[in-house]
Amino acid sequence: MLKIYNAIGKHRRTILFVCDFLLWNLSYYMAYGINKNNLLLSGDLTVFLWGALIENICFVLVFLLFRLYDKLWRYADIEDFFFAAIASLTANLSFMIATMLLGIFIPDFNLGTRVYITFALMSSFFVMMFRIVYRLNKILERRELAQKPKKRLLIIGAGEGSLSVLSELSKTPGNEYIPVCIADDDKEKLHRRISGVKVVGTTYEIPEICEEYGIEVILFTISQISVADKKRILDACTKTHLEVKIIPNIYNLMTSGVPITSSIRQVEVEDLLGREPVVFDTKKYGKYLIGQTVLVTGGGGSIGSELCRQIARLRPKHLIILDIYENNAYEIQQELIRKHGSDLSFEVQIASVRDRKKLEHIFSTRQIDVVFHAAAHKHVPLMETNPEEAVKNNVFGTLKLVETADKYHVRNFVQISTDKAVNPTSVMGASKRICEMIIQMMDRRSKTNFVAVRFGNVLGSNGSVIPLFKEQIRTGGPVTVTHPDIIRYFMTIPEAVSLVLTAGSLAKGGEIFILDMGEPVKIKVLAENLIRLSGFKPHEDIKIEYTGLRPGEKLYEELLLNEEGITKTDNKKIYIGKPIEFSNDAFFRHLTHLYYAAMKNRKEEVEEIIAEVVPTYHHEKVGTESLPEEIDDSDE
Repeated sequence: MLKIYNAIGKHRRTILFVCDFLLWNLSYYMAYGINKNNLLLSGDLTVFLWGALIENICFVLVFLLFRLYDKLWRYADIEDFFFAAIASLTANLSFMIATMLLGIFIPDFNLGTRVYITFALMSSFFVMMFRIVYRLNKILERRELAQKPKKRLLIIGAGEGSLSVLSELSKTPGNEYIPVCIADDDKEKLHRRISGVKVVGTTYEIPEICEEYGIEVILFTISQISVADKKRILDACTKTHLEVKIIPNIYNLMTSGVPITSSIRQVEVEDLLGREPVVFDTKKYGKYLIGQTVLVTGGGGSIGSELCRQIARLRPKHLIILDIYENNAYEIQQELIRKHGSDLSFEVQIASVRDRKKLEHIFSTRQIDVVFHAAAHKHVPLMETNPEEAVKNNVFGTLKLVETADKYHVRNFVQISTDKAVNPTSVMGASKRICEMIIQMMDRRSKTNFVAVRFGNVLGSNGSVIPLFKEQIRTGGPVTVTHPDIIRYFMTIPEAVSLVLTAGSLAKGGEIFILDMGEPVKIKVLAENLIRLSGFKPHEDIKIEYTGLRPGEKLYEELLLNEEGITKTDNKKIYIGKPIEFSNDAFFRHLTHLYYAAMKNRKEEVEEIIAEVVPTYHHEKVGTESLPEEIDDSDE
């Protein structure tokens, strides 16, 4: 059966029509011959042919009007068969009326009541049985291909996305899902069917639908929807404790030719953020990178590599990817080669920002226009126990880089900062605040536009808490959260990079750009949602354990110092923090003392000098060194 169906797939409608045509005429011939006791049609050929002509006209017109060949009979339900029966009876009634009217004009033309009755019974029987057999093919096919139990699927949305999913699922009977029902808020679609799957309720009834129909997996297929409605629906899905999946950007998938089911993924926390994403306006803000030589430090990290991806699309003259870790650099190198080939001029430099001679060589041999500085040590607890390394890399790596950029007349320099630089309680955060001060100091005496970009945690970056939670859920828990009240701001990697690129365009010198990141998120709630989205119940199936604040960690992250005010930019999502005045001479003296203390690995002295340089630094030793690391997700 399966082989036959595959062979006729493209010409399904034509073959169905031809089969129906043969069945009508066979039924008519048998009904006429049996009731006239004349299977050879001797002497009755004219009457038979007139009846056959009318019969075919009536059946063709009625079946086409009833659109029976637009249906996928392999997925027909009881309503479809009832519809076909009505069509067959209507065709027979039309045939009977037409032949009786013809008998008025042709006295010798008379088929007889028994012919009508026999023909109606036989044609209806054959037409219906043919479709039943055709429908059974689907059942046999499923039994043949289903090697594992299928998960009962609820589809959210009764639009083009769900239609495409159902169509593709029907073409691949070996998939792991069996669509059971659909939920949609359009009242006109309620109780109707799409490819045989019924719209049974609205998205407000998702928990009740899942319970009533024994749903195991929920699939979100709506593409055109507000962020608020999307969050509401996904929040309702999480309450079911079922596995929730989503098809991102359904329109692009439908037009790209990529199989839609291959793009089904787990719902991620960023889907639940509940705010409009920040998107880089390339036409408005991307012109300053077109045809320019751009350097990205930390270019193999999560932020740095995304910077390289988005910059590559802006047709730079040359892209330089600098990273000390060759594995990450190699990965982004190969990705850019695959995507852009010879259309993109770029190179990879394996180097440290602490190596002044290598920096001099790179800048002196290439006329660099724009620098994005994403390279940094960012592991908070590790930097607590190694403060001299945070200073060597973050502070003096940045200082050497900005001095080199100034020397070789770079036009724009964008420093990646973090919300942990605001009233820092960790060495890492304090070191990034010093970097911001270096940027402001250099901007005062340089023609280069030095700016910093400050934002919060980035979902999915290297070391992000999200992959850690997912791995803990995968292994059965527990999921570890430092404190039930800990709160963080979150954005996606593309959003963070969008802000960085926009800041480079808006840079006039000395600014600290800040993103409107929406409402902060409780890490406890984030963990609970991830557990629910994975199909488990938090605190029951997967435990949550509180481990205590880690060294240098705060309950609440801030984006502004108390002394800073903000001004708006022409981008409603981006603000500028007012620069804080400080003495360049005093700051430089502190840097000199800090340099020698770090180079001699005097940890306590390093921390004392940091406290002098950064007055808002409030350092407390909390937690233990054995606790897992907190990682600042905002830079590399």
